Amino acid sequence: MDIARVDEIVERHKADASALIQILLDIQAENHWLPKTALERVGERLQVPFTRIQHIATFYKAFSLVPKGRNKIHVCMGTACHVRGAQRVLDTVQGATGVGPGETDVDLNFSVETVNCLGCCALGPVLEINGKTHGKMTTAATADVLKTYE
Repeated sequence: MDIARVDEIVERHKADASALIQILLDIQAENHWLPKTALERVGERLQVPFTRIQHIATFYKAFSLVPKGRNKIHVCMGTACHVRGAQRVLDTVQGATGVGPGETDVDLNFSVETVNCLGCCALGPVLEINGKTHGKMTTAATADVLKTYE
């Protein structure tokens, strides 16, 4: 990530150390992950030790220190989704993207994660892509939805 862009994000938050989490969220929203160089620059600009920034970036699951795909796929594996075929949906996602849970494809197009619940059990099995919920998924419907994100 361009250091000048990191500086712009920090300035947007008036270089206020109390805005550290929001600054990290903004960097990740643009870059899909938090590169070490960006974290170091944030530390310099906010006068916050790198170890503190790294602690925050590793504590919260929302942050990633490794590159993530442009399309974030979450497959619900909660009980309601599980009994309605979530594993088949996950298998279809893996087949179509070539990546399993916790992985990102080499083109940085897809990152796949399993989650315990997305909070819409009546729609199970559920697939969420970039925050958009797709419910009552079948293997065919999953394949069709994924084609729109390639």
